[in-house]
Amino acid sequence: MMEYEVTIGIPVYNVEKYIRMAIESALGQTFKSIEFLICDDCGTDTSMDIVRYYQRNHPRGKDMRIVRQPQNMKLGAARNRIIKEARGKYLFHLDADDEIYPNTIELLYNALRQYDAQIVYGSSEWIYVETGGKVESHVYPSMHFLSEDDFANWAYRTYDGIQANTWNFLIDVDVYRKNGIMHQPINFWEDFTVTMDLPTYISKAVLLPNITYKYYLRNGSLSNFQKRKVIAKDEIVKTIDAIRAVKNNSERIRSKSYYPKRSYKLMLTCFFMACAILRNEQLIVPSFTNSEIRDMMASPLSFRQICQFKEWRLKNLCMYLVGVLPADFAVWLIKMIGKKKGIV
Repeated sequence: MMEYEVTIGIPVYNVEKYIRMAIESALGQTFKSIEFLICDDCGTDTSMDIVRYYQRNHPRGKDMRIVRQPQNMKLGAARNRIIKEARGKYLFHLDADDEIYPNTIELLYNALRQYDAQIVYGSSEWIYVETGGKVESHVYPSMHFLSEDDFANWAYRTYDGIQANTWNFLIDVDVYRKNGIMHQPINFWEDFTVTMDLPTYISKAVLLPNITYKYYLRNGSLSNFQKRKVIAKDEIVKTIDAIRAVKNNSERIRSKSYYPKRSYKLMLTCFFMACAILRNEQLIVPSFTNSEIRDMMASPLSFRQICQFKEWRLKNLCMYLVGVLPADFAVWLIKMIGKKKGIV
């Protein structure tokens, strides 16, 4: 039996400048039945000293629980540990350098129960700290999906149909556990395998226009793009591996109506990754070969499967062809299209 209705899971690694803000926003929730689960990812600063201070002194400190990784295992592994350890029926991921509004959990929980949903997404504000605190609002329409495959059909209709982060939604933790859904054990794009496939496991979902999360983009944060003089190839390879894991998880949904849309969205991600490599090719050490870039575009679909699609056939076919062209020509084609789109 679950001890709490909700677990707020916070992975912590070297965030001493921001952890107070995140912890206080979590502890300040109007909703009462919350476990505050902190995953200590073995940082080298005073972050966990700050966490333990709140655990000892805050009125809700008795509901704070700390689990420690055996060593620094990266953000994806910390999120997986939170999923495994959570004692709440529902789970909400909060990054340690962001914050939530006082009524965030109450708002999401009430919507989840009202519609008997498995997941509820809130809207968010993105604060660009390094550019004077510019704020962008990312607002969902008010929608609820109560029939199987409706949510997935909506989520995959466009490239950015649903958020690419695992924070700011409240989810039945059994969706993760019963389906073996895991984050990649990396720091960058650790969310991708989850957010890309999550709609395929959800039959009832709710989107709220209410802003419930403040996402801070700072230089040096894991989620923010950083201008660097050198980019390690291995870092990108791990991201490519995350994309490959999603490709390998494609066959189980072959009969679904959203399969062509999901396939195209996945291949479009590969295309954008190839363009990013070409755009930064002077910074990547060691460099990628044309064959490696072309192989990124390998489709999980066969030519015959694509020809059987009743919709999205041409788009998927174009992506498939790029992955089977001679490497030099494939990379030239990616570069030409990328330049035309202004992303190379």
